[in-house]
Amino acid sequence: MDKIPILRLGNFLLVTIQVDLYDRLALNLEADLVQMVNKTNARGVLIDISAVTIVDSFMGRIIGNIASMSKILDAETVVVGMQPAVAITLIELGLPLKGVHTALDMERGMSLLKSMIDIDEEDIDQESTDDDIITQ
Repeated sequence: MDKIPILRLGNFLLVTIQVDLYDRLALNLEADLVQMVNKTNARGVLIDISAVTIVDSFMGRIIGNIASMSKILDAETVVVGMQPAVAITLIELGLPLKGVHTALDMERGMSLLKSMIDIDEEDIDQESTDDDIITQ
């Protein structure tokens, strides 16, 4: 059975899709990726789809599901490398991919993930400071 590799890069998981995803492979990727987010306590997921030329409604839903499940597990999702034809198809299919952030390339995607996590950590630090003030 084919598998899409999931690489850990610090607090992030990196997935590069280099083949056309058939339904079973997409479902396996969804399950494997969510399990890896849970297992590694990853704070971000970067999905590179630059080699993907065709997306159907099923694949669009899988990407949306990955983002939703990752968010529940406290990880942000960024999709990078989307071809213009893929973006057009997703919109025409009525799949806006709520909760999925996008960036043009991997470098910008990593920067986006880092900035989202820094904001979250600052919010947590501020909340703990606020709690200290309230309890005193």
